[in-house]
Amino acid sequence: MSKRSSLVAPPARLLLPALLVLVLGGCQTTSLEDVTGALGVGGKSEPAAMADARPDMDALRERYRAKPSDPNIALDYGKALRETGQRAQAVAVMEQAVLTHPSNKALLAGYGRALADNGNFQQAFDVLSRAHTPEDPDWRILSAQGAALDQLGRNEEAQQYYATALKIVPDEPQVLSNLGLSYTLQNNLPRAEETLRRAYQRNPANSRVRGNLALVLGLEGKQAEAEAIVKADLPPDQAAAKVTALRELLSKKQQQRAEK
Repeated sequence: MSKRSSLVAPPARLLLPALLVLVLGGCQTTSLEDVTGALGVGGKSEPAAMADARPDMDALRERYRAKPSDPNIALDYGKALRETGQRAQAVAVMEQAVLTHPSNKALLAGYGRALADNGNFQQAFDVLSRAHTPEDPDWRILSAQGAALDQLGRNEEAQQYYATALKIVPDEPQVLSNLGLSYTLQNNLPRAEETLRRAYQRNPANSRVRGNLALVLGLEGKQAEAEAIVKADLPPDQAAAKVTALRELLSKKQQQRAEK
């Protein structure tokens, strides 16, 4: 291992909880993940977004209680629960729906994503594997399977899933973003940067792609460029908040490295 690799290795290994937020876009609760999530979401803060969703949640809850066996209602309700951070409840709703409709591919996909949001990565991968077939692959599910494998530490396998997804949708920013994070977890920061730049070129307006690229650039010591990317096309107050979040995250990474 080179001297540069040995210096990069500790923070990259410690990035996993933060990267989960960027891959899945989940609503997390711990302070480190909240900082990282601030780079991955745009517009309103999480509490404001959740508050706006509550009226819809009330209506969805009533619809679900009236027709719990309706697969479309269960799917909509489970998705809303995930988006408002109610991860365990989303799993319960989707699990019940899949038990009632075991061959429904959309429900299986929703159940797999709910499991991943809740940290059940191996089970999520297994369920997602049932949500499509080799004869009818779904690039979104392939990318989600790759993300689950990355979170299980199986990075090379994950990259095979991303490669398959990219054969279906070449240069899809969402897949490239996940692939770039996978390389980051392997401490391959130059390749991570190259991949995330491709994602950024394809969709520079995507705040999650911007956040992921900025994170890798920051780890490489390219702080000025990282901050410029984070601030792109944002109002001054949001730009300042995201730059602060990036600086705090990188500072914590440096502190964790120093403690090793």
